[in-house]
Amino acid sequence: MKFVHSLLLCCSLFFSSLAYSQEAGTSSYAYFGFEPDIITNYISTGKKLGYVRITAEVMVENQSALSSIEHHAPLIRDAIIEILGHQREEDIKSLKGREEIRVLCQEAVNDLLVQETGKKLVSKLLFTKYLYQ
Repeated sequence: MKFVHSLLLCCSLFFSSLAYSQEAGTSSYAYFGFEPDIITNYISTGKKLGYVRITAEVMVENQSALSSIEHHAPLIRDAIIEILGHQREEDIKSLKGREEIRVLCQEAVNDLLVQETGKKLVSKLLFTKYLYQ
């Protein structure tokens, strides 16, 4: 009886892992990185001029979306620079502010892409490097 239970358990694990690997194969995420780094000034307090330098990447769900991102890269880059340039020093330098800026950039990029292509193409926008002074 234990042998039958063990056999059933092994078969169920095999088929569930097979189903998972087939599901995982259907999504083919792709990444697009903006080169060179995005560098812009932000609103700083005091007499010093502050700047932020980021490396941004977007994650899309398929290769056709990747070609649209490549085509609209200058427009996307401009939108990110515009958002960063209007941020306060406190937001640029805090972790919470950085995450809010990232989400704001992701939403703005998707809104822009909806206007241009009719679809939200970006699953995630990531800051892989984030330096400020």
